[in-house]
Amino acid sequence: MDITSVTSFRRARTREDLMLAPRETLIAGGTWLMSEPQPGTTGFVDLTTMGWPALEVTRAGLRIGATCTIAEFVAWAQGRGSLRVPEAWAAASAVPDAANALLASFKVWNTATVGGNVCRAFAAGSMTAFLVTLDATAEVWRADGSAYEADVADLVTGNGENALAPGDVLRAIDVPAAALRARAALRKIALAEHGRSGAVVSGRLDEDGSCVLVVTAATRRPTVFRFAGIPDAATLAAAVHAAPGYYTDPLGAADWRRGVSGVLAERIRQDLLEQGEGA
Repeated sequence: MDITSVTSFRRARTREDLMLAPRETLIAGGTWLMSEPQPGTTGFVDLTTMGWPALEVTRAGLRIGATCTIAEFVAWAQGRGSLRVPEAWAAASAVPDAANALLASFKVWNTATVGGNVCRAFAAGSMTAFLVTLDATAEVWRADGSAYEADVADLVTGNGENALAPGDVLRAIDVPAAALRARAALRKIALAEHGRSGAVVSGRLDEDGSCVLVVTAATRRPTVFRFAGIPDAATLAAAVHAAPGYYTDPLGAADWRRGVSGVLAERIRQDLLEQGEGA
């Protein structure tokens, strides 16, 4: 789409370049920004020229640059990138499932960024689903030069709403190594075969036997359930049913979302049980 209100474009090279003038906005992949009119925006500031590494493997875990594309993330997880996936990081196998839960073609994957998916904060953002499931944290740069860390789960405050203040920039996302060593699974459902996800349920089984399950897309913000071990079917079903935030829109009714989330959660529970038995 032609964004006819935009009259300026500049490439950011330093942190000072990220200081926004009135009616400027940041752009990375731009797959959402360029998909519809932006009447309040007259200038774009390009984040991709900051030169941030897409992915870094450290002792602490995986650091994902905010401008890392979904295609780069998937290629890494599948062993096609220049950076090796540590053998013990079993959870990386769920990255392609998360990418395929997006309503996006491989062409979009080559442009859309992991950070953009988180910041746009759509309920159906499956990069958010994967990262929340692995207890990822975000490094955020403030406009005043300071920085802070926040759980990715807390950045998304509603469907299309986030906790970032004006001028804040998501710099990177850190995924702890302990979570990456967990066994993970992700499932989705949509009203149409190739439609936007109406419900996404993801889960992980840690080395100590503890279990995390997350409902996204069906609820306005990520809903996280933590258990000391894999819960029994009745306990999990009751937790998912009682969760707040199920909503109705053209992609699904709240009661349908609640119901299918329970079905998907049970399938994830079974997936994790099978993975645990095979370990």
